[in-house]
Amino acid sequence: MAQLTPMAKGLVTVIVLGIAGSVAWNFGLKEQWQNRQGETPPPVVQSAGKALPANGAASSVPATKAPPVRQDKNAALGSAPNPLRVSIVSFHGYAPALVANGNSLNTQPNSIYGAKGVNVQFVVQDDIPTLSTIFESGAAQCAWRTSDFWAQEQPNLRNAGLDGRAVMIVDNTQGGDAVIARNPAVTSVEDLAGRSVALLQFTPSHGMLIDAIDSSSLSARKKESIKMVFINAEEGTAGVRAAFESANVDAAVLWDPDLALALRNVKGSRVVYSTKTATNLIFDVMVCDSRLLAKPEGQAVVQKFVEGWMEGVQAARSNPDSAVDALVNTEEFFKLLADKEGKPFIKGLFANVVWTGVEDNARILGLAGGPNHYERVYRRFDEIYRKAGALANPKSPVITPQDSFDYRFIKSMLSRDKPASEAAAKPQETFSQAALKEATQKSAIVTKPVMVGFSTGTAELTKRAQKTIDEEMVPFIENNGKAYFEISGNSDSTGSREANLRISAARAKAVVDYLNGQWEFSRDRFKIVGNGPDRPLCNESNFSAEGLSLDECRAVNRTTRIGVFGGR
Repeated sequence: MAQLTPMAKGLVTVIVLGIAGSVAWNFGLKEQWQNRQGETPPPVVQSAGKALPANGAASSVPATKAPPVRQDKNAALGSAPNPLRVSIVSFHGYAPALVANGNSLNTQPNSIYGAKGVNVQFVVQDDIPTLSTIFESGAAQCAWRTSDFWAQEQPNLRNAGLDGRAVMIVDNTQGGDAVIARNPAVTSVEDLAGRSVALLQFTPSHGMLIDAIDSSSLSARKKESIKMVFINAEEGTAGVRAAFESANVDAAVLWDPDLALALRNVKGSRVVYSTKTATNLIFDVMVCDSRLLAKPEGQAVVQKFVEGWMEGVQAARSNPDSAVDALVNTEEFFKLLADKEGKPFIKGLFANVVWTGVEDNARILGLAGGPNHYERVYRRFDEIYRKAGALANPKSPVITPQDSFDYRFIKSMLSRDKPASEAAAKPQETFSQAALKEATQKSAIVTKPVMVGFSTGTAELTKRAQKTIDEEMVPFIENNGKAYFEISGNSDSTGSREANLRISAARAKAVVDYLNGQWEFSRDRFKIVGNGPDRPLCNESNFSAEGLSLDECRAVNRTTRIGVFGGR
């Protein structure tokens, strides 16, 4: 396997485990499936339908298929004989679409889509075929993807002579993906050094973990000591959870519902880092075939498809019980989950995912004056997955994020929705000094060291230092949308301690002044600290233990650091 990142040379010891306990499926659902179907089931259930190995294969899941519709391709697209076909998986983030369809996989007459005069057929494909397979076979014209995996798959799609564009953000996980640990003493990403972490390779959670480790203050050697235990794709998240619950690993990266179950089942376990803090990191999108988007009739149908989904978001928010019913009524996975855990458990999962409406799309896509979080994530994960060897053709040309998304449909809605446009322009979060003080009394979740250069003996930012902040700090802050931060200046052990304490505090303040003045981040998010030589990352008396020279060790200690504090 290719090296993951320069920071993580040989980061992983790849251990592929077949966890016997997971063969019983995530929730002990195997026997129920047998009883209902009267046949031998596939070996595992992939719970949230988001395991995305590079070759497009995924673990087997009992798929709920839409009732057969006799498709007449000569009929108008979006009509009852020729519905727009959309590939989804068993995931609660897509509940609004099912609500919009009348709690059905096929459009019902009195539904939101029915009222719009467009017929949509949702096809549940929990085996997760590649987009090229979906589009070439005609199984669907649009399909779900996470924004990070879309960055991985679009080059492969182009290599197959096809292409697509995302047309809307449909959900944003905020707490539904997490790094968790069995030992309550593991409180930060840095504490994972020397420990084993179970996960599924090339999933959004995998990317989140790589990004967190890449951003940590661990030395290259300590990063190498983290053992990523890649569970067989056939085992799915059930295998990851089984490895965690059976104490075969120290930590795991999971998403709901397995995340919630693992935390419930392992006493003392805790969340180390999650999308509750990294709120602008994992988005689900709907990708449509470019051939569809090139035709005026296709554009008209997709516009109604997007509008109906957005209205479904409002309906699902207003009546979450109806959203639960939509999932249970249409997808076998959620039927079984409701039987095993109850409908309140499914409803509880909604707390960790944001169904994204027009306002949310405008904010995430930077259409209201703020940063474009989608494009930042697409660019970042393209970099991560290329270095991880996840592309079928590693030499595939880099696709610019702008070429991955068709903004016309959301822009059209936004132009007709002034309240949504105004709401998107307002700050999403509010911060206060009192909350900052409370948050920073705990330990940092992860601490990123940044080589911000200053002229000798001064706290004045150079142009090069500003560029470093722009490229290394700002995206990190934007990823962690709900977090508070500690900005600390640090020095090596040379010179006067008192002088180093003063200058390091002044330099930390200069960084915060720049972040506030140039990037308009609230000052209430930042605690300013001058550590001087008192918080070294490298032991200058034993620098060789980190595989560094003395000069390299001192350079590491002179970094400006940004620590993340939040709701984990």
